[in-house]
Amino acid sequence: MAAAMRITLLVVAAMAVLSTASAATYDVGAPAGAWDLGINYGSWASSKKFLPGDSIVFKYSSQAHDVVEVSKADYDSCSAASPITTLKTGNDVVALSATGTRYFICGFAGHCAAGMKVTIDVGSGSSPSSPAPASGPSAGNSPQPSQTPSAATSVRVTAGLGLVVLLAGLLA
Repeated sequence: MAAAMRITLLVVAAMAVLSTASAATYDVGAPAGAWDLGINYGSWASSKKFLPGDSIVFKYSSQAHDVVEVSKADYDSCSAASPITTLKTGNDVVALSATGTRYFICGFAGHCAAGMKVTIDVGSGSSPSSPAPASGPSAGNSPQPSQTPSAATSVRVTAGLGLVVLLAGLLA
């Protein structure tokens, strides 16, 4: 009975540790740049696997840009007239708390049409998310990013493997 209770407690603790260890933070546009003109955000987003609990950070000059979360229709038409939220600090952290697709544009005149827009697809941890469509001034001309795992994926895998080793040692 005591062994079963110990195993149950270890599994609950392991789940808590794994869920905390798996959150990742992504700087939008990094490493090539930040939230600015001239970045292919479609390629950037398609090279990431966003999961609930992750965060994205928009870094930019607040005198030159902002971040506006919008509906898909407003994203497609580059309209900031009906924002879901508007961020203006120049170092804005957005928590990705649930699965689904979120749309962000720069609300400064002409910036969205020039490519300052990004679609963030937040998938579940059980299946790979589909790549975001390319957007931006060089969307059709840029090479596809390599499919090597990101640092966030490496952290998730390392945390998971470490947890398995820990549990195996405790149960032995």
